[in-house]
Parts: sequence; C-alpha cells; structure tokens
Amino acid sequence: MLPFDVPARRAAAKEDAVTRRTTDIPAPPWRTGKRPVRQPLSQDAIVAAALRLLDAEGLDAVSMRRVAQDLGTGPASLYAHVANKDELIELVLDEVLGEVVDEAERVAAASDLDWRDAVRTVTRTSRRAMQRHRDIARAAMVGVPLGPNGLRVSEAYLGILTGAGLPDQIVAWGVDRLSLYVTADVLEGAFYRNRGFRNESDARRYWTQVGDYLRSLPPDRFPHTVRMVDAMMTGDSDERFEHGLDMILDGLARHLP
Repeated sequence: MLPFDVPARRAAAKEDAVTRRTTDIPAPPWRTGKRPVRQPLSQDAIVAAALRLLDAEGLDAVSMRRVAQDLGTGPASLYAHVANKDELIELVLDEVLGEVVDEAERVAAASDLDWRDAVRTVTRTSRRAMQRHRDIARAAMVGVPLGPNGLRVSEAYLGILTGAGLPDQIVAWGVDRLSLYVTADVLEGAFYRNRGFRNESDARRYWTQVGDYLRSLPPDRFPHTVRMVDAMMTGDSDERFEHGLDMILDGLARHLP
C-alpha cells in the first residue's frame, strides 16, 4: 500500500474496527457459537477410534454405534469404510499387529541371529503388543489374522523357522502353535484383569486363596495336587511364559536335520 493511498488506508482501518467490535464483545449465552469442523471420515480414523474404545472399555464395548459416537457421526456413515463390526475388529487386530511388524522383519533378516533368539524376540514383541491393548487377544483367538500386518508377522516367523532348516510341515505347525501360545497367554492375563484386579496385590491375594483351597483338598483323593501346591503357585506370568516358550522351542529343535 502506498503512503498516499488514502482511500485504501481508510478501508483497512474500517475493517480493523469492525473486527475489534465483533471479537471484543462476548456472544449471548443462548448462542452455541461456531461448530467445529468435522474431520472427514476414513477407515484409519474409524480403526483408531475403535482401538481407543477397546483400550478404555474392552472388546465388548466396541460397536459401530459407539465408534460413530466417538467420531461425532452416525453409524450409517461408517459403512462406507467398514463392512460391519466383524471387519472392524479384524482391522483393529491388524492395527495392533502393526506394532510387531518392524521388529519381526528385522530379526527375520538378521543372518547372524540364532533362530531360537529370533523366535523369542518376535514372540515377546507380539505378547507385549497384545498386552498393551486389553482383551484384543479375544479377537485373535477366534480368527486368523489375515490383514497385511498379520501376514507380514507370519511371514517373518515362517522365514526364521525355514532358515533354521526345519521341514515345511513342522514350520507351518510351529508358527500356528506359537501364535496360539501367545494369544492364550495374553487372554489369560486379560481375564484376570477383567475380574477387577486393580494391582499386583489383588492378584497375589487371589492366588493365595487358590493355594489355600488346593491345600484343603482331601489328600487321599488329590495326593499329587496337595503335595505340589507350592510348585504350582511358584513363578510370575513372565517366568511361566518364558518356560513355556522354551518347551516349544525344544520341541521344534527335535525336528532339525
């Protein structure tokens, strides 16, 4: 704007004055104001909302209606991106498995890594990912993870065991059993959390009661149970998981040429 452009300066000053008048004065209380612009729907946004709901309230809380509420829309608008609730749960599971992919593919490609250590790494990573997301293991237990992330994790497992020299049939069954082992372990942990255990103290109290009950059984009818109560109560969930994983790896190793 040139210094001598008086009409233009006057117009700009008038616009500034109008802006000040409209922003300085509060709106009447009966006016709701401008509504926030709704974010466009996408499959990624729907899956993210469903995962937040699962983490907060569990798998049973995830529904098309609840997810739509979280996104500020109606359930009908979700069906343009997700066929139904079953597909939504499959997508959520694959999103969780996406937290495993990078580590799984890294160890599968590491030629200097022992196959047992590689399997342990993928298995532990899978377990931690599922543990972070409440009872997502329930979804994994009732369906085969065929999403892109699930397939990549499975491919990493297959590559590790094949590279160890195991026969194809043992590799196929081994990957299936490893996946089932992780899912069942996480599912058991989620079950105890859903019982209302707030902390480790609650869990210890429950297991103390279980041990006391087993000791009270008639020893003539349950001699082995009564004798082995202490052994059965020993070890936390991580120790038990690692021991079970070693047992599976030992079983696989028997089939090496």
